[in-house]
Amino acid sequence: MTSRVYRLHSTLELPLEDTYDFFEDADLPPEIADVEITRRNNTLIISAVAEDESISKYTPTAQLKASVTENRVYEELPEDAEEPPGFNGMNGGGGSPQWGQLEEEEKPDSELVEYACFKGDRETVLQNTALQYPMFQVLCDVARNAEKGTLTAIAAVDEELEAVRIVDGEDKPAQINVVEEPREDEDEDTVNWRDNEFIS
Repeated sequence: MTSRVYRLHSTLELPLEDTYDFFEDADLPPEIADVEITRRNNTLIISAVAEDESISKYTPTAQLKASVTENRVYEELPEDAEEPPGFNGMNGGGGSPQWGQLEEEEKPDSELVEYACFKGDRETVLQNTALQYPMFQVLCDVARNAEKGTLTAIAAVDEELEAVRIVDGEDKPAQINVVEEPREDEDEDTVNWRDNEFIS
Protein backbone atom coordinates (compact mmCIF):
# COMPACT_ATOMS: atom_id res chain seq x y z
CA MET A 1 0.00 0.00 0.00
CA THR A 2 1.33 3.41 -0.97
CA SER A 3 1.45 6.01 1.79
CA ARG A 4 -1.26 8.61 1.30
CA VAL A 5 -2.63 11.74 2.88
CA TYR A 6 -6.39 11.65 3.46
CA ARG A 7 -7.16 14.74 5.50
CA LEU A 8 -5.08 17.89 5.75
CA HIS A 9 -5.70 21.41 6.99
CA SER A 10 -3.09 24.14 7.18
CA THR A 11 -2.92 27.72 8.45
CA LEU A 12 0.87 28.11 8.14
CA GLU A 13 2.52 31.49 7.55
CA LEU A 14 6.24 32.04 6.94
CA PRO A 15 8.14 35.09 5.74
CA LEU A 16 8.74 34.53 2.02
CA GLU A 17 12.49 35.01 2.45
CA ASP A 18 12.57 32.28 5.14
CA THR A 19 10.61 29.98 2.82
CA TYR A 20 13.23 30.35 0.07
CA ASP A 21 16.04 29.87 2.62
CA PHE A 22 14.39 26.69 3.92
CA PHE A 23 14.25 25.11 0.46
CA GLU A 24 17.84 26.06 -0.38
CA ASP A 25 19.17 23.39 1.96
CA ALA A 26 16.07 21.39 2.86
CA ASP A 27 16.59 17.75 3.85
CA LEU A 28 14.31 16.18 1.23
CA PRO A 29 12.87 12.63 1.41
CA PRO A 30 14.78 10.11 -0.77
CA GLU A 31 11.94 9.99 -3.34
CA ILE A 32 12.41 13.70 -4.13
CA ALA A 33 15.57 14.74 -5.97
CA ASP A 34 14.85 18.46 -5.83
CA VAL A 35 12.06 21.03 -5.78
CA GLU A 36 11.22 23.70 -8.32
CA ILE A 37 9.86 26.98 -6.96
CA THR A 38 7.72 29.12 -9.24
CA ARG A 39 6.04 32.39 -8.39
CA ARG A 40 3.02 33.47 -10.41
CA ASN A 41 1.80 36.88 -9.25
CA ASN A 42 0.71 36.24 -5.65
CA THR A 43 0.96 32.45 -5.76
CA LEU A 44 4.00 30.37 -4.83
CA ILE A 45 4.18 26.83 -6.27
CA ILE A 46 6.77 24.35 -4.96
CA SER A 47 6.87 21.26 -7.19
CA ALA A 48 8.58 17.94 -6.46
CA VAL A 49 11.21 16.63 -8.89
CA ALA A 50 11.17 12.83 -8.77
CA GLU A 51 14.32 10.85 -7.98
CA ASP A 52 12.79 7.87 -9.82
CA GLU A 53 13.44 8.41 -13.54
CA SER A 54 10.67 5.95 -14.44
CA ILE A 55 8.12 8.59 -13.45
CA SER A 56 7.28 10.29 -16.71
CA LYS A 57 8.18 13.95 -17.04
CA TYR A 58 4.57 14.40 -18.14
CA THR A 59 3.24 13.02 -14.83
CA PRO A 60 2.24 15.92 -12.58
CA THR A 61 4.13 15.45 -9.32
CA ALA A 62 2.95 16.72 -5.95
CA GLN A 63 3.22 20.41 -5.31
CA LEU A 64 2.75 22.75 -2.38
CA LYS A 65 0.81 25.91 -3.06
CA ALA A 66 0.92 29.12 -1.01
CA SER A 67 -0.54 32.56 -1.44
CA VAL A 68 1.86 35.49 -1.04
CA THR A 69 0.65 38.41 1.05
CA GLU A 70 2.24 41.54 2.49
CA ASN A 71 2.07 42.34 6.19
CA ARG A 72 3.40 45.44 7.93
CA VAL A 73 5.79 44.41 10.68
CA TYR A 74 6.61 46.89 13.44
CA GLU A 75 9.86 46.82 15.34
CA GLU A 76 9.27 46.41 19.05
CA LEU A 77 10.81 48.88 21.46
CA PRO A 78 13.62 47.35 23.53
CA GLU A 79 12.50 46.71 27.10
CA ASP A 80 14.96 49.27 28.51
CA ALA A 81 14.10 51.93 25.90
CA GLU A 82 12.02 54.92 26.89
CA GLU A 83 8.63 55.19 25.30
CA PRO A 84 8.25 58.07 22.85
CA PRO A 85 6.65 61.23 24.29
CA GLY A 86 2.89 60.93 24.12
CA PHE A 87 3.02 57.12 24.04
CA ASN A 88 1.59 55.77 27.25
CA GLY A 89 1.46 52.00 26.83
CA MET A 90 -2.06 51.49 25.61
CA ASN A 91 -2.67 55.24 25.84
CA GLY A 92 -4.10 55.21 29.34
CA GLY A 93 -5.88 51.90 28.91
CA GLY A 94 -8.11 53.21 26.16
CA GLY A 95 -7.48 50.71 23.36
CA SER A 96 -4.70 50.74 20.80
CA PRO A 97 -1.68 53.09 20.80
CA GLN A 98 -2.41 56.50 19.32
CA TRP A 99 0.46 56.62 16.82
CA GLY A 100 -1.25 59.47 15.00
CA GLN A 101 -0.45 61.78 17.90
CA LEU A 102 3.28 61.16 17.58
CA GLU A 103 5.67 62.98 15.34
CA GLU A 104 6.67 61.05 12.22
CA GLU A 105 10.18 60.35 13.50
CA GLU A 106 8.80 59.02 16.80
CA LYS A 107 6.67 56.29 15.23
CA PRO A 108 8.11 52.79 15.59
CA ASP A 109 10.04 51.57 12.57
CA SER A 110 8.11 49.22 10.32
CA GLU A 111 8.50 47.44 7.02
CA LEU A 112 6.32 45.51 4.60
CA VAL A 113 7.22 41.83 4.70
CA GLU A 114 6.00 39.26 2.19
CA TYR A 115 4.63 36.04 3.68
CA ALA A 116 4.02 32.64 2.12
CA CYS A 117 0.65 31.45 3.45
CA PHE A 118 0.01 27.72 3.14
CA LYS A 119 -3.68 27.93 4.02
CA GLY A 120 -6.52 25.58 3.23
CA ASP A 121 -7.35 21.91 2.91
CA ARG A 122 -5.44 19.19 1.07
CA GLU A 123 -6.59 20.07 -2.44
CA THR A 124 -5.59 23.70 -1.90
CA VAL A 125 -2.21 23.24 -0.21
CA LEU A 126 -0.99 19.81 -1.40
CA GLN A 127 -1.89 18.97 -4.98
CA ASN A 128 -1.37 15.95 -7.31
CA THR A 129 -0.93 12.29 -6.39
CA ALA A 130 2.57 11.29 -7.55
CA LEU A 131 5.01 11.77 -4.63
CA GLN A 132 2.14 13.07 -2.51
CA TYR A 133 3.30 11.56 0.79
CA PRO A 134 6.99 12.58 0.45
CA MET A 135 5.85 16.12 -0.36
CA PHE A 136 3.59 16.00 2.70
CA GLN A 137 6.72 15.18 4.75
CA VAL A 138 8.31 18.30 3.28
CA LEU A 139 5.24 20.31 4.31
CA CYS A 140 5.61 18.96 7.86
CA ASP A 141 9.20 20.25 7.91
CA VAL A 142 7.94 23.62 6.66
CA ALA A 143 5.43 23.60 9.54
CA ARG A 144 8.23 22.91 12.04
CA ASN A 145 10.04 26.00 10.74
CA ALA A 146 6.94 28.22 10.88
CA GLU A 147 6.52 30.45 13.93
CA LYS A 148 2.83 30.85 13.25
CA GLY A 149 0.10 28.48 12.14
CA THR A 150 -1.15 24.93 12.50
CA LEU A 151 -0.89 21.82 10.33
CA THR A 152 -3.22 18.89 11.03
CA ALA A 153 -3.47 15.76 8.92
CA ILE A 154 -4.42 12.10 8.73
CA ALA A 155 -2.15 9.92 6.63
CA ALA A 156 -1.84 6.21 5.95
CA VAL A 157 1.74 4.97 6.42
CA ASP A 158 2.54 1.28 5.89
CA GLU A 159 -1.18 0.49 6.17
CA GLU A 160 -1.44 2.29 9.53
CA LEU A 161 -3.35 5.53 10.02
CA GLU A 162 -1.25 8.31 11.49
CA ALA A 163 -2.42 11.64 12.94
CA VAL A 164 -0.20 14.72 12.64
CA ARG A 165 -0.56 18.03 14.47
CA ILE A 166 2.11 20.74 14.36
CA VAL A 167 1.32 24.04 16.10
CA ASP A 168 3.53 27.15 15.88
CA GLY A 169 6.57 25.06 14.89
CA GLU A 170 6.14 22.31 17.49
CA ASP A 171 4.88 18.73 17.14
CA LYS A 172 1.85 18.17 19.36
CA PRO A 173 0.06 14.97 20.43
CA ALA A 174 -2.69 14.01 18.00
CA GLN A 175 -5.25 11.24 17.76
CA ILE A 176 -7.80 10.05 15.23
CA ASN A 177 -11.48 10.12 16.21
CA VAL A 178 -14.09 8.20 14.26
CA VAL A 179 -17.38 10.09 14.07
CA GLU A 180 -20.71 9.03 12.70
CA GLU A 181 -21.67 10.70 9.43
CA PRO A 182 -25.35 11.66 8.97
CA ARG A 183 -27.15 8.92 7.03
CA GLU A 184 -28.42 9.77 3.56
CA ASP A 185 -31.81 8.22 4.29
CA GLU A 186 -32.35 10.45 7.33
CA ASP A 187 -35.77 12.06 7.30
CA GLU A 188 -35.39 15.60 5.97
CA ASP A 189 -37.94 16.86 8.49
CA THR A 190 -35.80 15.90 11.47
CA VAL A 191 -33.65 18.49 13.23
CA ASN A 192 -29.98 18.40 12.27
CA TRP A 193 -28.35 18.96 15.68
CA ARG A 194 -24.85 18.93 14.20
CA ASP A 195 -25.40 21.93 11.92
CA ASN A 196 -28.06 24.11 13.47
CA GLU A 197 -27.61 27.88 13.38
CA PHE A 198 -29.72 28.28 16.52
CA ILE A 199 -27.35 26.14 18.60
CA SER A 200 -23.94 27.57 19.49
